[in-house]
Amino acid sequence: MPVEVELLVIPDCPNTARALDLVESALADQGLSVPVVVTVISTAEDARDRQFAGSPTILINGTDPFAQSGAGTGIACRVYPTASGLDGVPDAGQRAAALAARLRRTRR
Repeated sequence: MPVEVELLVIPDCPNTARALDLVESALADQGLSVPVVVTVISTAEDARDRQFAGSPTILINGTDPFAQSGAGTGIACRVYPTASGLDGVPDAGQRAAALAARLRRTRR
């Protein structure tokens, strides 16, 4: 099964470029050359329909590997718990682990 990666962001998200760079690096670390589609979520309806947990949200084959049960949706920034505190993107270890786990499920 091919791997599809999408980055959901709000307009003018301050973490878009950093998130895109980090996702592309994580994919390269896995030996994958996959385009990352960037989708801007600009309405509450879009957020609800896409189950958007905030900007940036990384989807691998339509699944958010960082999803948290009970998280709301909306046009907002997203924060990720990291070893050094809350941040606008997951840290390198979290990205690598989430991507590797999701890719293992995809390749079965």
